[in-house]
Amino acid sequence: MTIVRGRIVGAADGEIVDGVVEFAGSTISWVGPSAEHPRPQDLPAATDELVLPGLIDLHCHGGAGFGFPNADEAGARIAAAHHRAHGTTGLLGSLVSAAPQVLVEQAAMLADLVDSGDLLGVHLEGPFLNAVRCGAQDAAAIVPGDPALFERVYRASRGTVRSMTLAPETAHFGELVTAMREYGVLPSLGHTDADAATTAARIAESIRAAGTTAARKADSTARTGGAPITATHLFNGMPELHHRRPGPVAACLAAAGRGEMVVELIADGVHLAPETLAMVFDTVGADQIALVSDAMAAAGMTDGDYRLGALDVEVRHGIARLACENGVPGAIAGGTSTLLEVVRWSVEHAGIPLVDAVRAATRTPARVLGLAAERGTLTVGARADLLVIDRQWQVRRVFVAGTEGS
Repeated sequence: MTIVRGRIVGAADGEIVDGVVEFAGSTISWVGPSAEHPRPQDLPAATDELVLPGLIDLHCHGGAGFGFPNADEAGARIAAAHHRAHGTTGLLGSLVSAAPQVLVEQAAMLADLVDSGDLLGVHLEGPFLNAVRCGAQDAAAIVPGDPALFERVYRASRGTVRSMTLAPETAHFGELVTAMREYGVLPSLGHTDADAATTAARIAESIRAAGTTAARKADSTARTGGAPITATHLFNGMPELHHRRPGPVAACLAAAGRGEMVVELIADGVHLAPETLAMVFDTVGADQIALVSDAMAAAGMTDGDYRLGALDVEVRHGIARLACENGVPGAIAGGTSTLLEVVRWSVEHAGIPLVDAVRAATRTPARVLGLAAERGTLTVGARADLLVIDRQWQVRRVFVAGTEGS
């Protein structure tokens, strides 16, 4: 029996000032105020440490010097372990646009990490994007929507692809979404130059496809996910929000406000201004926001030169950008933060309430993946994934399925 005591953030009621989480094996067996624990003599001393559910990152390209689009299996495991050691107990390994055979090989390799429990699944960020908004993606690898290519990569992943970023304006959007729904792959709109009307229409189309698939599949094994659709790093990789040309940002915010979409936000001090982050939390709420790291190989590393897929990346002062051309800095090329650092920045710089920032990095992404019953929360019966940090946000303990230091 393991007993953890502290200020619990992420319990059923949100927060317990002096709380206890108890678990035997991989499942939480008791949660509540220390004063109500049935065996007070067994409790550790009170502490001001924070006890959080294990964080869940829907969008991560790597860390510790290794990127999922470039590493071999050993390097990919090191990247996953880096984020796990910093409290991210559930992680999607994100790939970027690449040649079809490269994507097939990368998806097959990451499938081994899913099988071993190092990853929750694979996220395909491309290749069905808009090259005008490719950001740090290889424009030469971006292709029109191709359902046959999607199925080829999905099958190579042995069913481990959980989400895919595609532009609303890509070819064969309807066919793609239908195929994705059949396999339980979550559509995520991003890297787009579409207008608001097109984006709204594609959101509606994706939701209809989800409903049709769910109605047809009566068996309980149908993996349709826990959210109808997401937006890939809202604001980044798309036109700016303008009052006469609202673009995809407005359509996504409206859908999130209706509870139809979960929007990813990279709250690392580079991708978004603090006021922007606060505006989205105030507008749509933490239940419709998934904080993500978008971390690449340089997360946890020093400044230097790295790779993101086929492209060279320079990290200077902790900011990753594509290599300069003629002295001009390139596009932002992912993040260098862990998800815990994203939560911290949200609280300390954008003024997001701790309970909301934690929810957006735990319960909401768990729901997106259809895992809300077992992950992202500190409740009886949930999986014992816990993160203990001190008041300076330093990691003290990490438990994965009840095992410390996994």
